[in-house]
Amino acid sequence: MSSAERPSGEPPTTDLTPPEAARWAARAGLPLPADRHDAVAATANQLLSVVAVLRELDFGDTPPASAYRAESAHDTEEEERDAAV
Repeated sequence: MSSAERPSGEPPTTDLTPPEAARWAARAGLPLPADRHDAVAATANQLLSVVAVLRELDFGDTPPASAYRAESAHDTEEEERDAAV
C-alpha cells in the first residue's frame, strides 16, 4: 500500500513521492506544474516528519488551549509605549 492509499489515521511509512504529491494536490483542486512536484513532495515530507515528532510527545496532564485565558498587551501594566509604531 502506498502512502497515498493509507487510511488518514495512519502516518505514512515511506516518503511521499513527487507523483503522489501531484496526485494529492490535484485531488484537492490544486493542480501543480511538473516543475513543482519535487519541491512540494519535499515540503510535504518535512511537514510529515515534524507532525510525526509532535504525535510522539506525551502531553499528559496538559490542559487544552481552551482552559487558558488569552490576554492582550493592553491588559498588562508593563506595556511599553513605542512612538515608532
